[in-house]
Amino acid sequence: MPIAWEPRGRDFPRRNRLISGLAVGVVIVEAARRSGSLITARMALEQGREVFAVPGSPLDPRAEGTNGLLKQGATLVTEAADVLAVIQPILGRPPELPAEEPDREHVPASEPDSGVRSRIVALLGPTPCSIDDLVRLSGATPAIVRTVLLELDIAGRLERHGGGLVSLV
Repeated sequence: MPIAWEPRGRDFPRRNRLISGLAVGVVIVEAARRSGSLITARMALEQGREVFAVPGSPLDPRAEGTNGLLKQGATLVTEAADVLAVIQPILGRPPELPAEEPDREHVPASEPDSGVRSRIVALLGPTPCSIDDLVRLSGATPAIVRTVLLELDIAGRLERHGGGLVSLV
């Protein structure tokens, strides 16, 4: 669009078609049932691009679209390695493998231990806080924090709010 063009809703699908056409794939993080992100995912499929989706709570209407994409065969994404595993062969580069099997204690843990889990839960309360703050304040990796949040969500102890905010129920 020309400079100073006022954005209009009907312009976004055209823009997103161009974006998906330039990309190897698209990652859909959050999408309601009728979402512009789903239009982008459809366009990416039509263009032969990879479609990735981050799962969300089945109770959250903002996750209906991503969960639907997963049911339709989108690649499930919970960490960057999920995307890299799919696109590295497409880009013609073999995945980087370690020279030898690493020691178990040097591999970053993806399973939270009870101390980290307790720290994260202690940071949560009835007041919504951002996931970024939980990562920063707990000292845990984003993957660990998201794992603990998923456990709490499954147990029915977590409430998700707009803007990436969470709180205890």
